Amino acid sequence: MSSSASADLAQTLMPLRAALKRRHGERIAAILLYGSCLRSGDVHDGLVDLYVLLDRYRGAGLPWWQALANRLLPPNVYYLEVADGERMLRCKYATITRAEFTRRLGPGSFESYFWGRFCQPVALLETRDAQFAETLAGLQARAAATLLGKALPLAPACGSVAALWQVALAASYATELRAEAGSRAQDLVAWRRDFYEDLTRRCTGLIPRKLALHDTTRGLHYTAEVPTGVRRRARLAWRLRAMHGKLRALLRLIKALFTFAGGLDYLAWKLARHSGQQVMIPDRVRRRPLLYGWAFFWRLYRRGLFK
Repeated sequence: MSSSASADLAQTLMPLRAALKRRHGERIAAILLYGSCLRSGDVHDGLVDLYVLLDRYRGAGLPWWQALANRLLPPNVYYLEVADGERMLRCKYATITRAEFTRRLGPGSFESYFWGRFCQPVALLETRDAQFAETLAGLQARAAATLLGKALPLAPACGSVAALWQVALAASYATELRAEAGSRAQDLVAWRRDFYEDLTRRCTGLIPRKLALHDTTRGLHYTAEVPTGVRRRARLAWRLRAMHGKLRALLRLIKALFTFAGGLDYLAWKLARHSGQQVMIPDRVRRRPLLYGWAFFWRLYRRGLFK
């Protein structure tokens, strides 16, 4: 995304940024915008997706138990809405320390939650560090190298970089509980093929596998040498990653019931929007989500409302 476009979005989202500062004070190191509102350019339609990177949790306006939950199972997710003239700006935002965010983008992190979803266009809305825009580009290249390095064994030995990213993103999304259609990876790559080709060029030297890139009349292509044994181990690792990731996603959903105001209603709305099926929240789940939420989420999963 161009710096001018980021600046325009940062100005449009100034009411949300100011509200975040009132909540978390000087502990905010950076605010990042990603997701559907960034893709559409309309931040008044739906919920704006933000990452709020903190210096540390202490002094960031979080109760002790929320700070502890953020350390044990990052990120915490919160809801915020502010008036913007006659309209409303609404967002859901995730909190994590900058140090933890950086650590979880590298190859030593088994879970793809961070390095998988950070391989998409991101706009830097605010930072105290004048060099952070450059740092952010490096962090994104690190995340891309992690994802492609782990997903290459799932892909053919050669092909288009766009197809490679579709395989990689689909593998990452399969480790989460998601309500969106299975074509999400394909849609993302189709939306910004140029972004993914450029990101591949920037991260190739960081990938611990032999990956060669070739410019063709049909776009950027690749060839990779991956032994058969490596491919078998990678498929097993991704199956384990999917089980591990879905369990952690369920735990994050439960945690969000206590940090995300109106979280159950938002969940019902999102599932209904993507599935076309009505979702009713039982009263007992509202009263005691920790006790009855597990069975409720399991029934939704069995209905195929998320995968």
